[in-house]
Amino acid sequence: MANQSPCLDQVFAALADPTRRAIVMRLCAGEASVGELADPFAMALPSFMKHIHVLETSGLVLSEKSGRVRTCRLSPDALLGAEDWFQQQRAIWEARLDRFEAYVMKLKKEKERAAAKRPSRTTKRKGSE
Repeated sequence: MANQSPCLDQVFAALADPTRRAIVMRLCAGEASVGELADPFAMALPSFMKHIHVLETSGLVLSEKSGRVRTCRLSPDALLGAEDWFQQQRAIWEARLDRFEAYVMKLKKEKERAAAKRPSRTTKRKGSE
């Protein structure tokens, strides 16, 4: 996993920006030209192309130029590393939570046992009459 870290870092860095997440979500519906992708955003095309470049560098988006039109499409394989990382993190945290739950249950049982051993306040003690 250590050698996968730079690639994983690039994917998370690319997805950290809301504009790039919106581009990825749009590409989930199918490929689109850069012009179509840029249309909903109020920014200059060169600025938008920087977002496309970040997505391409991370491997999330592939693009090809045909004549004057650059078409982009999603490359879901880039998300496999992130998915693996999330699954590993989920397993770690589920195990931690299971241990924590077992510890809380142990404390609860110990408290119940201690309460059962204590004399009841309603019971009169010997010699207190």
